[in-house]
Amino acid sequence: MKALLSTTYFGPIQWYQKLNRYSEAVIERCENYPKQTFRNRCVIATANGTQALTIPVSRENTSLTKDIRISDHGNWRHTHWHALMSAYGESPFFEYYEDDIRPFFEQRWDFLYDFNMEICHKICELIDIRPNIIESDIYIKRDLCDNADFRESINPKHPEDDPEFTPHRYYQVYEDRHGFIPNLSILDLLFNMGPEGIFYL
Repeated sequence: MKALLSTTYFGPIQWYQKLNRYSEAVIERCENYPKQTFRNRCVIATANGTQALTIPVSRENTSLTKDIRISDHGNWRHTHWHALMSAYGESPFFEYYEDDIRPFFEQRWDFLYDFNMEICHKICELIDIRPNIIESDIYIKRDLCDNADFRESINPKHPEDDPEFTPHRYYQVYEDRHGFIPNLSILDLLFNMGPEGIFYL
């Protein structure tokens, strides 16, 4: 059985669970690009609660996800990296993984999809999962899909039910202030649990 997924920017734990549990994962790249999703947004835990980090994008007369360009607007790379350092600088494994993650905020990618796939490969390497990833060549219509379709289930605004995903508690830096916050960016699991993160997928 294959999992059909949207591309994500340091996607939530739920997204990486699908990569780990399904024999194949099809990443959708030919859809019409929707706004306000995990395609260009991740959510982290900070001292003040959750914070969404969003990459500005430019459509430039295209609407396909694979053609969406990253914008340099707002010095977002600097902002995102400093937000991560502030949020996770005291976490158990931030220093251990810092050199692996920092380059994503120092180098430049033209296309959001390509950037996200580089992130995906690096995260899979760090948490030690080896998914079989296929990139779509055509848009896969929902009513014709014979895969497990999670494109709408893994959504920051109005997620559909996903009975396969039950968040399990793990150590979080600010849990004493805000309680356990489920299904944050995979970076939250990585920086807090390190090599044990795979057991939560």
